[in-house]
Amino acid sequence: MSQDRLSPAHGVDTVALDWALRMTDPVSADWDAFTEWLEADPGHAERYDRAAATLMEAEEALSAQPEVPVPVAIAPEPVRRHPLRWVGGAMAAALIGAIGVTAWQDRPQPYVVETAAGETRRIPLSDGSSVTLAGLSRVELDHAEPRRAVLARGEALFQVRHDAQHPFAVQAGRLALVDLGTVFDVRMGGQTRVAVAEGAVMVDPKGAALRLDAGQAVTVDGDRLIQSAVEPQEVGGWREGRLAFDGVPLGVVAEDVSRFLARPVTVAPAIAARPFRGTIDLEAVRRDPAVLGPLMDVRVRRAATGWMLEPRE
Repeated sequence: MSQDRLSPAHGVDTVALDWALRMTDPVSADWDAFTEWLEADPGHAERYDRAAATLMEAEEALSAQPEVPVPVAIAPEPVRRHPLRWVGGAMAAALIGAIGVTAWQDRPQPYVVETAAGETRRIPLSDGSSVTLAGLSRVELDHAEPRRAVLARGEALFQVRHDAQHPFAVQAGRLALVDLGTVFDVRMGGQTRVAVAEGAVMVDPKGAALRLDAGQAVTVDGDRLIQSAVEPQEVGGWREGRLAFDGVPLGVVAEDVSRFLARPVTVAPAIAARPFRGTIDLEAVRRDPAVLGPLMDVRVRRAATGWMLEPRE
């Protein structure tokens, strides 16, 4: 086995190695995600082959030691890839010895958490922080990098344990955020909005470098960041069943409310831009969405897929 090929000093492609490890288990392998990764860059296939060869060399080295039993199960051959063998505990130990403990520990270990409509979920992180997802939301995390999160859609409340040496970073679409020791809410959709309940957040640290303190919020409008005031106790209020709005377009309000209902709420184009100010009791809306009518001065009509807000006649 070539030690140069596996030595961390010569560079271990940890992303490709992680894919090679993940794809050795035919039961849990995510073929769709793997194919998407391969097709994202023509060089990914070659990187994967090198990583797969690394695994095979480690297996060969281990099999040359008959006193160490290795359980083996042949996995189905993935499209355009060579068949790989299941990596058990002994094999993992051999691989760690080959590439180095640091490279093994630092390899990406991504995972995704999603919620359905009406569902909320709290995700504790290994650094002591936590992420609470609203309905219809998706966050991308990594066990090897717990101080970073990507909010792909929906809304999340971040409760971060401050560490000045290792700041917590959040990516929400094109908007980058860095924690300065805080509790903050990030909402994506028709508008991307960040609101701070405790501590502070740095918005777009490599660009505008806008600091938000408790009681402040920012909304993304194209290339502009529009700052506003919020009640700190209302930040993340959806966890207690309420949504507070101050001049937010009805289209965005409906999108937010829909996260907490089994059936979505949509708005007629004629009133989608109308601003709304007020607090919505989510439990009351769940019982009867018609309560939105007098609150928003609209007509609530039951549609085929959910509820439609229309102008009053």
